[in-house]
Amino acid sequence: MHFEESDEEKMFREMVREFAQKHVAPEWQKYDGETHEIPRDLIKKMADQMLWAPTVSEEYGGANLSWVMSCIAAEELAKADLSIALPVMYLVEASWAFIFDKYGTDEAKAEFLPKVTKGELFFGIATTEPTGGSDLVNSTKTTIKPKGDGYVINGEKVYISGVAESEKYGGVYWFLGKSDLKGDHKAFDAVILPMNTGDGLHPGITTTLFEDMGRMGVSCGGFNIENVEIPKHYLIGEHGKGFYYAMAGFSAARVLIAATCLGAAQGAFDIGVDYVKQRKQFGRPLAAFEGIQFEVVDSWMALQADRHLTYHAAWMMDEFYKGNSNYTQLDIARYTAAAKYKAPHDALDIITRAMTHHGAFGYSKECPLEASYRGVRSYTVGAEGGSHIQKLVMAREIFGPEYLPYRQKQQMDD
Repeated sequence: MHFEESDEEKMFREMVREFAQKHVAPEWQKYDGETHEIPRDLIKKMADQMLWAPTVSEEYGGANLSWVMSCIAAEELAKADLSIALPVMYLVEASWAFIFDKYGTDEAKAEFLPKVTKGELFFGIATTEPTGGSDLVNSTKTTIKPKGDGYVINGEKVYISGVAESEKYGGVYWFLGKSDLKGDHKAFDAVILPMNTGDGLHPGITTTLFEDMGRMGVSCGGFNIENVEIPKHYLIGEHGKGFYYAMAGFSAARVLIAATCLGAAQGAFDIGVDYVKQRKQFGRPLAAFEGIQFEVVDSWMALQADRHLTYHAAWMMDEFYKGNSNYTQLDIARYTAAAKYKAPHDALDIITRAMTHHGAFGYSKECPLEASYRGVRSYTVGAEGGSHIQKLVMAREIFGPEYLPYRQKQQMDD
């Protein structure tokens, strides 16, 4: 057991840090506060550095990046973009394009993934619906049904990242629906749904946009799908296995969310420490007051705990995908849920302390910490599963699935 990054990982971290501080740090306040759109040339620069969907295999232009190194990139990008808008786009591409690469057909992957890794197409995830998000089995009303030599889709998705980008520049979605609305988790299919691949919005799709409180550089919205037909080879993996692929995708996204929040928290921590060392009150620096010191120490301890938990989960994922039989998808689900729960909540605490130490300035738009607070808050509310769902995932592995609340209710109803 050791906790040191390899030479390759250290070099990679330095490369991403240099890139992020040079190209991302000078831009993020502009797209957070003014344009509300990440510049296309910045995305192209990311792609040129193989940082756009980097977990995709080299065959399709990716870097086949490990999950540990993917977390390193997420952390460094979030330290440079405190609003975490760019890291959000990065993690969506890295997690869900990976699942598509792993289970999609060769024909579909060849059609879309090279454009995704070049930054030409946004690759998103669409599972949440108006009737619910985390309770997929009971809340999903979208159907994916066979028709001729393909499938026809009807339904609605909401709170989806990248809707405006997909409509404007081009995008495809990892999409989930049911073949039978009365069916259980085995009725789910996953498909690739093109929103716009260069010829305008796909016929049968209409979009709407929501205004989030944070992450202003990336859009959030929804879309209706009415009788949209797709070819048979757009099915991802096996018929009836979509739910399982979605769970694998959530684990991948959750570990990158944890790394993103870790980076944002570290960035806020560094800003806060620098400030209290410089700011003087009552004739001495704020850092000389014991009350300030103890709060900063609390932040530092949380950072260390979150870093170990996040990278342990990432390492476990790497072992699993290498074929290490000591770990299962359920093990990964438990650890990534823990990381996704703890890192955002701790990050909020760390950012809040740093804002408080800044006094009135910390509550102003002039202070970069407020953008970080707004961005990180999204990951305690929802995005790849709300906080309570993460605890249910962990409880399932501690007590066993038969003790899940909804299983107990079903047993009582029976």
